[in-house]
Amino acid sequence: MQFPESWLRSFCNPDLNTQQLADLLTMAGLEVEEQQPVAPPFTGVVVGLVLEVAKHPDADRLNVCKVDAGTGEVLQIVCGAANVAVGIKVPCATVGAELPPGADGKPFKIKLGKLRGVESQGMLCSARELGVSEEASGLHILPLDAPVGTSIRDYLQLDDTLLTLKLTPNLAHCLSVQGVAREVAALTGAHLNRLTIKHVVPTIDDRVPVKVTAPDLCGRFAGRVIKGVNPKAPTPAWMVDRLARCGQRSVSALVDISNYVMFELGQPSHVFDLDKVHGGLTVRWAQAGETLKLLNGQTVTLDEQVGVIADEQQVESLAGVMGGDATSVGDDTRNVYLEAAFWWPKAIAGRARRYNFSTDASHRYERGVDPAPTVEAIEHITRLILDICGGQAGPVDDQVVKAVERHPVTLRLSRAQKVIGMPVTLAQCQEVFTRLDLHYGTQAAKGGDTNLVVNPPSWRFDLQIEEDLIEEVVRVIGFDQLPKRPPMAPIEAQVLPEAKRSLFAVRRSVASRGYQETINFSFVEERWERELAGNENPIRVLNPIASPLSVMRSSLVGSLVEVLRTNLSRKADRVRIFEIGRVFKRDASVINSDQTVAGIDQPVRVTGLAYGPADVQQWGAASRTVDFFDVKGDVEALLAPRQPRFVAAEHPAFHPGRCARVELDGQAVGFVGELHPKWRQGYELPQAPVLFELDASVLTQRVVPASQPVPRLQSVYRDLALVVNDSITHDALMAAITEAPSEGLVRGARLFDIYKPKAAVAGMAENERSLAVRIELRDDEQTLTDERIEASLKGVLASLSQRVSARVRS
Repeated sequence: MQFPESWLRSFCNPDLNTQQLADLLTMAGLEVEEQQPVAPPFTGVVVGLVLEVAKHPDADRLNVCKVDAGTGEVLQIVCGAANVAVGIKVPCATVGAELPPGADGKPFKIKLGKLRGVESQGMLCSARELGVSEEASGLHILPLDAPVGTSIRDYLQLDDTLLTLKLTPNLAHCLSVQGVAREVAALTGAHLNRLTIKHVVPTIDDRVPVKVTAPDLCGRFAGRVIKGVNPKAPTPAWMVDRLARCGQRSVSALVDISNYVMFELGQPSHVFDLDKVHGGLTVRWAQAGETLKLLNGQTVTLDEQVGVIADEQQVESLAGVMGGDATSVGDDTRNVYLEAAFWWPKAIAGRARRYNFSTDASHRYERGVDPAPTVEAIEHITRLILDICGGQAGPVDDQVVKAVERHPVTLRLSRAQKVIGMPVTLAQCQEVFTRLDLHYGTQAAKGGDTNLVVNPPSWRFDLQIEEDLIEEVVRVIGFDQLPKRPPMAPIEAQVLPEAKRSLFAVRRSVASRGYQETINFSFVEERWERELAGNENPIRVLNPIASPLSVMRSSLVGSLVEVLRTNLSRKADRVRIFEIGRVFKRDASVINSDQTVAGIDQPVRVTGLAYGPADVQQWGAASRTVDFFDVKGDVEALLAPRQPRFVAAEHPAFHPGRCARVELDGQAVGFVGELHPKWRQGYELPQAPVLFELDASVLTQRVVPASQPVPRLQSVYRDLALVVNDSITHDALMAAITEAPSEGLVRGARLFDIYKPKAAVAGMAENERSLAVRIELRDDEQTLTDERIEASLKGVLASLSQRVSARVRS
């Protein structure tokens, strides 16, 4: 929220300078995000009256003007503005004046000079040349009552500061200048100049019948008819300036008055063109399929979750958000209906964002607008309309459909002292509540404690629990008053079991393999889920931060592919990245708890991607592209000393022949594979990256080291040359050896050679190959004999023959 400091000081003017005021607001929870001057520094510019205008004798677009600048003599100034005319008052920079810096960053000094042979004794200025606004179409014309010779800085109050507050959603009562002033008065004890509102005496009896059929939408509705207004009446300069300094562009007098009161008092309102309203008005929930063209030109389709104001023929306004175009006021408007209401925050929250826009009114209503002064706001707006646009006002119709209930909140003094961390007294708490205009009562409690029971006022929607009152106490007393002392609580380190390791350790382990960590949004494109995760029914985001990021991810693969594309666009040729993050899957078995949401499983995944050369460029080895086996080795290293199995499998993101499921103890824990060729092409990648995705819960487990004696007896090794079909996998071959009946003597096996002849040879078919395997045999209790060795080998050969149809190569 942005507003000028001078407007705030008109309500409450504490004995503080601008910086002290900003610091006070920030420390009280109303963060002053930005302070900026209304206009840059300049000197020597005064109010000037144009007395004469004549054409320049040697330039078609220049005029020679006679100007009274209050100096005692008439100045001759050459001016090229198209809107210069006799009798207007404009900013006049006299000789010696310094205007704001131009494009070169240096102040522009006004000197006595000649333009096309005619002497010019100053300069007539536009608003842009003074840095007041970006308007540069002509001279900045001032009101006719502007005193000639008065400094422009004084007349336009340019020595003012714009304060921009970054308010949290619970501070709805500070979304107006009066609301902020009320806080300043409570914080400083300075006098609060409350706005005096005089009720307008009705001079006509016209009314618009209004029926509120949705009490859960509207709690209070007030309105009145005003006839005979002049919509073309100019908005007073002081109102235009204040609106501009709040970031609001002037539209017309009727619209400006409504906006002005909203910034001043925090009460949004709407002005209907009465002649365009058909019959009475009804406040209700919309019906499915109804449409409304809004003031911004957007046509929206409504449903039963949106509140509206409708007449007897059609919907005319989106309740608490924006009016409709059909009943908007314009230059032909003569009669208006002024409306102000209290809309329940839950009935307005999110409605504007549903249609991809936001308004100042919805911003306030969804946080809570004080329902008590609704009629006073109507009276204030009416008075301004009558003073500026003229007309006659009818009586105010006020319907209180459902009153706002404020439940008492109890503050325990002992609890406040414990939470705040300093011995606040009962008197201090009472003083705070008095300054905040919070009505309270005192109750004695057990153990000598004292309770303060507070009845929250109508404008404080945020006071609901005891901690809210404690916050009010400490922020008014001042956070700088809190004692500076170290925490006294005992600190105990939480040691993980030896069989567990933290995700931080997992992160370090992956990084040690040469991968760099990335952090991505949990919101992803729906295309990634459909193509790379095979998820046709992803969890959708109700209010996405951007239209592409519309679903929750069930895999991290898409995020890493996008990071890869970003790196490739910046000429990176070798990429190793990983991410540790949650994924989101539908699971009906998940129930609500402190850490879970019903129906949604949120496991943590560890996903890595490797692209480009396997190693950095070096002289000792030829360059080669990273492949499946490089990443498979990384996965084995991350899971070591446990030995995973890699089983050929299919995955939507990976190449069908270059993808494996990672299994531990018979349970699938992830995948490793090369990106599918169609996705490599679809995501415009020069070559396919290799990725892995593992369940983080597996990586956080580790095998506890267990001591075992060093073998007292040596192992025996035997090499076998086996002929097998080309379709036999390494896993199948190793399983046939290690699971063979051998009295437990086979301790391991390793494939060390593969022979595939280019042409047919004796004893081998074309679809066969020779595999050389070294088998380790050992008995920890006694020395092996030749007979036991041969018996074990016979068992191994029998198992190989039976399970994989292997035979010894002759």
